[in-house]
Amino acid sequence: MDAEGKFTQKHKLVGHEKPVVAVLWSHDDQQVITCGENEVIKRWDVGSGQCVQTYGRVDVGSVSCGWLHDGAGVIGAMSDRRIHLWSLDGTEMQHEQEQRAQTLSDVAMTSDGKWIVSVGKEQHEISLFSRETRAERVIQLEEKEMITSFSLSRDNKYLLIDLVTQEIQLWVIGGGEPFYLSEYDGHKRTRFIIRSCFGGYDEDFIASGSEDSQVYIWHVAKGLRPCRVLRGHSGAVNCVSLEPC
Repeated sequence: MDAEGKFTQKHKLVGHEKPVVAVLWSHDDQQVITCGENEVIKRWDVGSGQCVQTYGRVDVGSVSCGWLHDGAGVIGAMSDRRIHLWSLDGTEMQHEQEQRAQTLSDVAMTSDGKWIVSVGKEQHEISLFSRETRAERVIQLEEKEMITSFSLSRDNKYLLIDLVTQEIQLWVIGGGEPFYLSEYDGHKRTRFIIRSCFGGYDEDFIASGSEDSQVYIWHVAKGLRPCRVLRGHSGAVNCVSLEPC
């Protein structure tokens, strides 16, 4: 952003050969990782705009990626139906979770580093894998409720699940067995992946993009119908982010 408050291009990150499906900032905002569709994961230095490391295998493509909880590595869901972990220098780390039955579509690690959350493409369940005990908890949904994406709360107690049925479900995952809490609707989704997120100082709000060019916001406790609808875009809104306060 320049002195007049206008955004200007700082870098153009060139290196992927296929569409980029994810971009994630590091915890200190000095780096970003990018995930090429069925390709590789790259880590970039924000200051120079240069690629500093590539993660992946020659015979395996990337599907989704994320930072490890402490920023000391990268996690990736790969086309071999396995989850891979790398240290920043590219060394692959040991991970004992078994190969999934179907292709993975999304993966994330909780902020305390204790759990790996993942979902399979065209599946109706989410896996919560404990890195401490190697045990797995599974959130099982109805067959019609195919999952497109998910989002974790900062305190790792709650999970938002986006469905093809144009619903967002809120689940409690902190403590014992996961259980369903509430749902939210009103946004539109027929073709694209639409991602939702938590927001607000205490994460009391949920926000989501929509294919009708609008952004929908719900109050967590009030549920179901949105409390605000933000207009202004001319095309589908795939992803949103809310400031903590």
